[in-house]
Amino acid sequence: MSITAERKQALIKDYALKSGDTGSPEVQIAVLSERVTNLTEHFKTHKKDNHSRRGLLKLVSQRRRLLDYLKKNDTARYETLIKRLGLRR
Repeated sequence: MSITAERKQALIKDYALKSGDTGSPEVQIAVLSERVTNLTEHFKTHKKDNHSRRGLLKLVSQRRRLLDYLKKNDTARYETLIKRLGLRR
């Protein structure tokens, strides 16, 4: 259900704005999106896992808040990020 350390480091490397960047909204949103994807796959086989479903809802709302922050402060970065992640079809 959770992402591996190697996968998380790869996401950080791909979405970081500069070397050592782990706190930018792009990195945080990318990591959250990966976790959301993994949990969504988990629910395809474990339909009644309501405890984890609550965690999924928290992750989605946290990602939504970060996306709203990014959209408010820098619309260009927001647009490129949602294109890269495949959000907002």
